[in-house]
Amino acid sequence: MNVSILWVDDEIDLLRSHILFLEQKNYRVLTATNGEDALELVEQNDFDLVFLDENMPGLSGLQTLALIKETHPMLPVVMITKSEEENIMDQAVGAKIDDYLIKPVNPNQVLLSIKKHVHNRVLVNEKTTTDYRQAFGVLGQQIGMARTFKEWADIYKKLIQWGIQISESSDSNIGQVFQMQMSEANNEFGKFIKNHYYSWFDPKNEERPLMSHNVLRNMVFPIIDSGQNVLLILIDNFRFDQWKAIQGLIAPYWRVEKEVIYSSILPTATQYARNAFFSGLMPLEIQRMHPELWVFDEEESGKNLYEEELLKRQLQRLGKSYRMHYEKAGNLAGAPVKLNLKEMLKNQLTVLVYNFIDVISHARTEMEMMRHLASDEAAYVSLTRSWFKHSDLFMLLKEAAEANVKLVITTDHGTIRVKNPVKVVGDKATSTNLRYKLGKSLNYNPKEVFEIRKPEDIHLPKPNVSSSYIFALGYDYFVYPNNYNYYVKYYRDTFQHGGISVEEMLVPYLEFKAV
Repeated sequence: MNVSILWVDDEIDLLRSHILFLEQKNYRVLTATNGEDALELVEQNDFDLVFLDENMPGLSGLQTLALIKETHPMLPVVMITKSEEENIMDQAVGAKIDDYLIKPVNPNQVLLSIKKHVHNRVLVNEKTTTDYRQAFGVLGQQIGMARTFKEWADIYKKLIQWGIQISESSDSNIGQVFQMQMSEANNEFGKFIKNHYYSWFDPKNEERPLMSHNVLRNMVFPIIDSGQNVLLILIDNFRFDQWKAIQGLIAPYWRVEKEVIYSSILPTATQYARNAFFSGLMPLEIQRMHPELWVFDEEESGKNLYEEELLKRQLQRLGKSYRMHYEKAGNLAGAPVKLNLKEMLKNQLTVLVYNFIDVISHARTEMEMMRHLASDEAAYVSLTRSWFKHSDLFMLLKEAAEANVKLVITTDHGTIRVKNPVKVVGDKATSTNLRYKLGKSLNYNPKEVFEIRKPEDIHLPKPNVSSSYIFALGYDYFVYPNNYNYYVKYYRDTFQHGGISVEEMLVPYLEFKAV
């Protein structure tokens, strides 16, 4: 790597030994004795770093710094000063200084500063690559040996942490290795679900996980019963890696007290998972106990119109008489929510549902521009962070931190970027979701799916006696033979939900206390 450095100091002749030291380390060093010459050199050369004296005649170091940052905001500038006076450093920081050194500087300080600001990314890349290669084998063993939901939750957390680090690396090879390991994890997780999902409905099974239909009863209601008001935010399609992307934004206002991964029920689709979440019932029980509130896939009515009513009925069934407010905040402008926030939070339970991430997923499928903006998992997660940073939800959370409430953020299911088409044949009444199918005349390869011939065994309703479900595994998605090539191309690399993958099923439940 050929590193080019500009050193600006009105007494540059006194620094010849430092410059010679850097040149012996194969750095290219150009010099200037004043701010005007420095600005001209910055325009004429592609520098990797600038050392800038704070006290110079003519343009001062601070003035030169501000002008450099106007035209080259990403160019690292290290201020060299004789003084640590607070006002000088405040001005330097305000002008976006990257670092500072106090005179007299020694060559090792200078070299360390170069490594910190120029070589840092390379060094981080190398360390990330080395560390992940060492962890790869251990993770592979854990994936192959995982036999419980808790083990899978721990594995997924580790994979997400590595995914975040690797997404910041420029080493494309290590990124490919990681994607292979994620694919292996999803293959093994699919086998795990096939072998264990039925048993999760056995009350005697002590290893059954927290699932959609018992999150409120087991996690949220006990908080309210202890005397605390709860603000519950449910973000549709909110994956664990997306939570990690926004965690740093929330941290100054809310401290994480509990971070749990729970399992979305199958299908990992809003109609099933979110209705189960708010009702405290599996879909079969919703359909039997509240038939007027359940809508089958082939029916044209909205599938999530009765969430508030299902929540009220769960509270009534459990003998809870909480003061409650429910709102689908994602469908509203931010102002009405913020204006009413203080009144809303006087309720024992305030529920806000945000659909924005789900909107991103659908828009990405339908709009070419959105496909480019969220071209892969890293870009999709980054887009989520950008939305959150500028959203009315973030503003609301800042304001809510002033209230005496417990914050809970969670979701109904995750989503996955699909890659592999799988052929399935069904009649006109078959559901249209790409990750699961519900129908009475399904034709498919049983080895490629998780088939449920008796939906009642996993507490799912069926519109007909002969209806069955199939679920896509890993990165698969279902495509009909008719116009096959068109739909394969149209849906490949889109984000979908409804099937079986760690991204869809292993989702975050988070509790916070205001800082």
